[in-house]
Amino acid sequence: MTGAPPRATTQAPLPLCAPDPVEEGYDLYPRAPLVSGTVELGWAAVAALAGTSAQHLLVDGGSGVDWPSTAAGLTAACAALGRRVRIVSSADAFLDEDAFEARIAASLGGDDPVFGRRFDGRLDELVDVAALRARAAPTADDDLVVVLGVGAAMADPGAPLAYLEVPRNEQQYRARAGALVHVGASAAATNAAAAYKRLYFVEWPLLEDHQADVWPRIDRVVDVQRAEPVSVAGADLRASLDAVAHAPFRARPWFEPGVWGGQWLKERIPVLPRAAPNYAWSFELITPENGLVFEGSGLLFETRFGSLMLQAADRVLGRSAATFGRAFPIRFDYLDTVGGGPLSVQCHPRPDAMRAAFGEALAQDETYYIVAAEPGATVYLGFEAGVTRDAWAAALRRSEAAGTPIDVAHYVRERPSRPGDLFLIPTGTVHASGAGNLVLEISATPYLFTLKMYDWLRGGGDGPPRPLNVERGLANLVFERQGARVDRELVARPVEIGAGPGWRREHLATHPEHPYDVHRLTVDDAFELA
Repeated sequence: MTGAPPRATTQAPLPLCAPDPVEEGYDLYPRAPLVSGTVELGWAAVAALAGTSAQHLLVDGGSGVDWPSTAAGLTAACAALGRRVRIVSSADAFLDEDAFEARIAASLGGDDPVFGRRFDGRLDELVDVAALRARAAPTADDDLVVVLGVGAAMADPGAPLAYLEVPRNEQQYRARAGALVHVGASAAATNAAAAYKRLYFVEWPLLEDHQADVWPRIDRVVDVQRAEPVSVAGADLRASLDAVAHAPFRARPWFEPGVWGGQWLKERIPVLPRAAPNYAWSFELITPENGLVFEGSGLLFETRFGSLMLQAADRVLGRSAATFGRAFPIRFDYLDTVGGGPLSVQCHPRPDAMRAAFGEALAQDETYYIVAAEPGATVYLGFEAGVTRDAWAAALRRSEAAGTPIDVAHYVRERPSRPGDLFLIPTGTVHASGAGNLVLEISATPYLFTLKMYDWLRGGGDGPPRPLNVERGLANLVFERQGARVDRELVARPVEIGAGPGWRREHLATHPEHPYDVHRLTVDDAFELA
């Protein structure tokens, strides 16, 4: 069997076994125990689903799976169990590539390098299910027909079913290395930015809905991010997710360098790879892209965070499940500009634009909580008093056309940032973190929709400058958020709401437009809080 596909990143892959615990420090691999069953290594556990008599074995999966290696590994595992295999590829029943591309074109945003629109179609509209079932029909010469590929579950509703997953950060690493073949495509993607746009706007929503359709049927979930797969019985994973839904848990974080990235995370988390020039982001809980790790029989197995929401959204969200469905509505991540540079001057689309332009139900309402700040560090937030749309637009357009710098502080209000500050950034608010901050960004879940208006005339790291969105930004800005109004409305003022031996609880009220609230718990010693 071939090794895992190439990946372009400094990040280490999830190890097969958990490293020795660190008594004090940052856990790169937070995990929960399986409440039943074990994690199995290799393809034998998948092949065993067919037993000695099943005519079909269905092997479905998400984006980024290396299907040729899967076919080779399964064929060998089935042969070891005495089963002779005929492989049927679900890809052969998809719309032809031109028709497939035409069907998804509206969601890819044309020439826009960043944005598309959330695809609202279904997988069975892109696959000829009758043709798939005809191809998979056993003949007199067949011993075992393995239907392999995205949508394979549609071939036979009663057959044993395995579902293969590649974590979404790993999908991006594979795309950057030219090793990811999109659903419906015949060749690997060659442009990493375009690949991400297609994953985010087309494949992930499409396959989330398909996985929801087949979730109760899945007999085995298979993590195929390494050269050798690991897998868990579907019933055992569902039981373990039920247990996680009733207890505190952490998702597996991942990290990315960036053109403005700093050194705080790199210096204080020694387990991070040293090869990266900086770390701009620590993605702690961005649920569309994070995974949950389980440990069983000494092995680590990862499934996407969405599996928890498929299994237990009502228990995770409580009363809010009626509003948000399977979408976890809050995210948080760290932005590190300590020893780095400022973020782009930006805003996020207002709710009507999120729905109309991008098909997103939630808007990207944010806050910046300052965890650490160097002396003199600042945050840009709202406009200075008297700044007009015409003046700001003229400065942006002139800079974009001629490559001239902007005196940002002349237009955008610059405030000192200190540890413990919480800055409120409802949609439409111009903002940026300056250099010298470690920001805990607390936000509604959408995270892609940053309308960059000015990026300090810098390049894009190893590539071209990052694309700007001046006109979209101007269309979404709320110019009334300026002057003293910024100080009154966009800076939280802590109010103590409880205290006891060793602890204090404060309310940091958010803006009326924010769909969430923030409390701060300060702990001096061990304590119990009901």
